[in-house]
Amino acid sequence: MPRRLALRGDLLDFTATPEWGAVDTPALRWRPDHWLLVEDGRVAGVQPGHQPPPEGWQQHDHRGRLILPGFIDTHVHSPQLDVIGSYGTELLDWLNTYTFPAESRFADRAEAEAGAARFVDALLAQGTTTAVVFPTVHKVSAEALFAEAHRRGMRLVTGKVLMDRHAPDNLRDDVVQAERDCIDLIERWHGRGRLSYAVTVRFAPTSTPEQLAMAGALCAAYPGLYMQTHVAENRDEVRWVHELFPEARSYLDVYARAGLMNERSVLAHGIWLDDGDRAALRASGAQIAHSPSSNLFLGSGLFDWRATEAAGGAVSLATDVGGGTSLSMLRTMLDAYKVQAMQGQRLTAWKALHAATLGAAQALGLGDEIGAFEPGRAADLCVWDWAADPVAERRMAVAQGLHEKVFAWITLADDRNLAAAYVQGLPQYERRGGAMAAVP
Repeated sequence: MPRRLALRGDLLDFTATPEWGAVDTPALRWRPDHWLLVEDGRVAGVQPGHQPPPEGWQQHDHRGRLILPGFIDTHVHSPQLDVIGSYGTELLDWLNTYTFPAESRFADRAEAEAGAARFVDALLAQGTTTAVVFPTVHKVSAEALFAEAHRRGMRLVTGKVLMDRHAPDNLRDDVVQAERDCIDLIERWHGRGRLSYAVTVRFAPTSTPEQLAMAGALCAAYPGLYMQTHVAENRDEVRWVHELFPEARSYLDVYARAGLMNERSVLAHGIWLDDGDRAALRASGAQIAHSPSSNLFLGSGLFDWRATEAAGGAVSLATDVGGGTSLSMLRTMLDAYKVQAMQGQRLTAWKALHAATLGAAQALGLGDEIGAFEPGRAADLCVWDWAADPVAERRMAVAQGLHEKVFAWITLADDRNLAAAYVQGLPQYERRGGAMAAVP
């Protein structure tokens, strides 16, 4: 593959956090018809389109196309592709009826490896180049994900799921064996290439206090680990947590008491939080992985993004497949807009895109590596068509101003718009004959 690559197109990224509701913001960096220069997998610079790259750079002319940093999905379940779009349940019934039976299959190595490859391919086919992922309770499922992402050179955060109660027999672990498995996975995979380990607590009801304490001890013993879990997604779930942990002030406090709240903690959902919880988020540096498609599909509730941010909490965007109905971050942004609109708020295109690129990177402590086109950042990026059908073409033709155009693109675009996805400057997906195809 070429050491030096030059991509020409309309470059869009961010240098700061957009203000809430602002369609004109200095946080946006818009450079139409520019060359993005990539050397040895990293951004080397940007220059105007009329200024050709020096001799020796492999050139790809994407004039008239949008070039964005690769999307970052901060909460998604790799084994749940098997249950995406399942009918008729809320959260707790969803787990028992659909999720747990699907996850039990990943005890088999061949199933885990095939599922990991299918999942990573599916992410890239939607323009997602980084993800924070739940596999299953089985050690082999985390191993398969790590191996597949490493083969692609992807930035991936994952770890064996911890569950030692309130789950089927074939999906429960125990504190001692789970700790051994986590330590082995940490020592073999954490920090290897672009991989990071996440201590992965399913959610408070499926871990005993002893297992939660073990998870907190791992976070303390291995600086740099992530922690991922679910919090306050569904009202019945919140009531159950209060019954199981009566000593805790709130659902979020269960994790704080176990030593699981820090700047590398990723908590999915956070719909039913109060002001005390939001203050704890700010103090710890933890983030909420807002999963609007899943929240709507399962009827869980409407997340108050603005209140969380106003209290100093970090918010990123996540698909939460399979509760979510698509791995597309574009569909997720559109559903986030709908969730906020139901509460009388308007989510701008800039706020949504930032939360799926630079904002997510910064919340994960990776702002110096991914999420923007700064020199030295990893060249994880995607090339998009503005329109993929006559309706979208017409909408783009009459759009007034950049925000209107980009918001319409978020609303109307899908995987047909994706022309190519690059990880560290290497093409991982390219559109061929109208379909997406993996690059060998």
